[in-house]
Amino acid sequence: MIEHKSPADIERMHVTGQFLGQVLGELGDLAAVGVNLLDLEHHARRRIKERGAESCYWDYEPSFGKGPFRNVVCLSVNDAVLHGLPHSYKLRDGDLLTMDMAVTVDGWAADSALSVVVGTPAPEDLRLIEATEVALEAAIEVALPGNRLGDISAAIGGVAAEYGYPVNLEFGGHGIGRTMHEELHIPNDGRPGRGWKLRPGLTIAIEPWFAAGTDKIVYDPDGWTIRSADGSRTAHSEHTVAITETGPLVLTRRPESNTSATTAKGRDARRK
Repeated sequence: MIEHKSPADIERMHVTGQFLGQVLGELGDLAAVGVNLLDLEHHARRRIKERGAESCYWDYEPSFGKGPFRNVVCLSVNDAVLHGLPHSYKLRDGDLLTMDMAVTVDGWAADSALSVVVGTPAPEDLRLIEATEVALEAAIEVALPGNRLGDISAAIGGVAAEYGYPVNLEFGGHGIGRTMHEELHIPNDGRPGRGWKLRPGLTIAIEPWFAAGTDKIVYDPDGWTIRSADGSRTAHSEHTVAITETGPLVLTRRPESNTSATTAKGRDARRK
């Protein structure tokens, strides 16, 4: 069932989204050469506990996973893009790190992801991350009452084509509200003017993710971590968005200081 939320419900989700945006921004700032992925996991756990929030990932057990997920943030490095299982790994110079997190506060969920480069960024990695960020903003721009779900998918696919990246259709965006995953799957490519009509009160997670060289994926033996099949670098950007009478409202915007965290501990390099 597709549930449309009231303005009061959306405001409650916005509270969750603001907290999540803050924590993701903190993780982006903490990511640096030599930092262990488990340090980032434990920072996220601590912040969730302090806020009295709940992780949507802890004990999550979907059909595609291997047993319950016992972490609060997905941390995916380089050719890993989705559901990266936090483990003891110290970040290295030039690593491309994707952080994906979903929480509830007072029963309302928000979901968001960002990718950063740790240390010295390679231009091709910055371009890949940029493509996901541009695709996300393009999708948000067309998340308007009266438009169709296909308009969002087509906006993402159009940006991928402009940048020359293939698109995987197995994993994409989704509805969100009381739970992390609600009805409506949002593929990262599609045809405009097709699909579910967007109405005020619809809340969705939009999440373009691309691999530089393939649309095929493989799973690690851990049963969770998803990688590009050819070993090429990957990136992922995501926001929770509400459709309102006046247009899209992004519920998970990060604070201004880390709204665009394309590189960690070296953001000025992207301007060179």
